Amino acid sequence: MVAAHAENHLIERIGWLRAAVLGANDGIISVASLIVGVAAAATSINEVLVAGLASMIAGSMSMAAGEYVSVSSQADTERAELARERRELASDPKFETEELTQIYVDRGIDPSLARQVAEQLMAKDALAAHARDELGISAAITARPVQAALTSAVTFAVGAAVPIAAALVAPSHFLGLTVSAVSLLFLALLGALGARVGGAHMLMPTFRVAFWGALAMALTAGVGALVGKAI
Repeated sequence: MVAAHAENHLIERIGWLRAAVLGANDGIISVASLIVGVAAAATSINEVLVAGLASMIAGSMSMAAGEYVSVSSQADTERAELARERRELASDPKFETEELTQIYVDRGIDPSLARQVAEQLMAKDALAAHARDELGISAAITARPVQAALTSAVTFAVGAAVPIAAALVAPSHFLGLTVSAVSLLFLALLGALGARVGGAHMLMPTFRVAFWGALAMALTAGVGALVGKAI
């Protein structure tokens, strides 16, 4: 007898993990880049902090709205597909059985066994069987707009707090450098954490996040310096 064991599949985390990593990553990069750019324009520390806080609030709301609209569109599409599949099951169940059978045959199952599997699954829950195997919709990865919006907003704010906190404690003459260094450190940690939670190798995600963060801060610092000299 094979001993039972609990399995924790990482795919179940993909919805909130994507929104969380994206939110925190955007929070750090957006606000750090803004702070570095404003600081490069030789603006006072108070103006830098106001810009950072305003960016944190605006960014959190923008992330929440963007995620909600985007994931809601996905959810609407899923509902429309399920409604159409429900109608097809009601109008022509024989064709739907053949369709599901062919899906299993194409995956390598013997035709007679594939038909038995299709019939048994449809007898239990025909819509769930077609949603999963024909449409690719399952409970683990289904769209959840509110969850995605809240996760993105909160994690953006948490990420944005990193460069703001660094700006608060940084010496005025090294504000841009301090914010950049602290932000890049946390971006690298975020990349490693996201890879770890998602079950992937950590090196490439860590480098990828840090590289794009450094590029964004370098570009905004350059623009800030040019603007500062121009005015």
